[in-house]
Amino acid sequence: MTILQFFLWSLLKIIVVTVVFLMGVAYTVLLERKLVGRIQNRWGPSRVGPFGLLQPLVDGAKSFLKEDIIPTAVYKPLYLLAPILSLGCALTSIAVVPFGAPNVTGSGGFHFFEISEINIGLLVILGVTSVGVYGIALSGWSSNNKYSLLGSLRSSAQLISYELALGLSLVGVVMRAGSLNLRVIVESQSRHGILSWNLFGGLQFIAFFIYLMAAYAETNRSPFDLPEAESELTAGYHTEYSSMKFAMFFMAEYANMITVGCVATLLFLGGWTSPLGDLIPAPENWFVHALFPIFWFVLKVFSFLFLYVWVRGTLPRFRYDQLMNFGWRYLLPLAILNIVGTSLWLAYR
Repeated sequence: MTILQFFLWSLLKIIVVTVVFLMGVAYTVLLERKLVGRIQNRWGPSRVGPFGLLQPLVDGAKSFLKEDIIPTAVYKPLYLLAPILSLGCALTSIAVVPFGAPNVTGSGGFHFFEISEINIGLLVILGVTSVGVYGIALSGWSSNNKYSLLGSLRSSAQLISYELALGLSLVGVVMRAGSLNLRVIVESQSRHGILSWNLFGGLQFIAFFIYLMAAYAETNRSPFDLPEAESELTAGYHTEYSSMKFAMFFMAEYANMITVGCVATLLFLGGWTSPLGDLIPAPENWFVHALFPIFWFVLKVFSFLFLYVWVRGTLPRFRYDQLMNFGWRYLLPLAILNIVGTSLWLAYR
């Protein structure tokens, strides 16, 4: 494969994955509105298009057409940079996520179902998503608004606290696989179907619980959505944002939800592999063989997002002191104990 062919294939993959990812963000919003509507005994969006399926397109158009207001007292460079930073980091992290079988390749070993294969893909995702915190922090500071500043301070403390627990919860999975490569981690769970998943092996169900709780806090989702608690901070760090700048923060939150779901699928739920293992032989048709793994991957991510929304529609918001207490006094020690327990289990094996 020539350099030009590699560049063109890579550009095509970036365009396709970005478009699909943004469509996924839009329809995750619709999924949440419909599911929370059902939980609260109401319909949710049902007017625009069949079953309300065109509602995300209308919402996107409305975001573009709203008046773009910039308050006079803001620090304009950082005020404008903050939403770009948040959304940019949320979109970049999907670049190292493998979402299909690695043996489906083109000429020269070119992988179709991953933009970039990196041996330390897990570290790249953790690093890029942690930089996204600066978007929230800078938006609150540059807005010159006390509510926004309190929201960004809360966010900084919350995200730093729960990033520790989230990072430590993944150490056991890395120890079991012996690699930070996401493909290797998935392949280590593919031997016996669902019984090989990290969720059910070597104490990693504890790691999954820690990851799940930390993910709610990392993505500012209920019941841990304290940086934007409307009842206390009139919307928090994005109080002074309007039009598409506000929509970029909104999109970043849902993009991070999908990324968290992808990472949970890869690390704990066997990635693109079938939960039935070798009970069903692999199809001989190349096209079906390529699509089956994507189907399993999307189904697992969808199930994780369904759980995300279900928790939001069920649990009330915590107080801020309860949030910090839970992170430092319970999740962090539990994550360290999980590492110790996993080390002993591996040594015994």
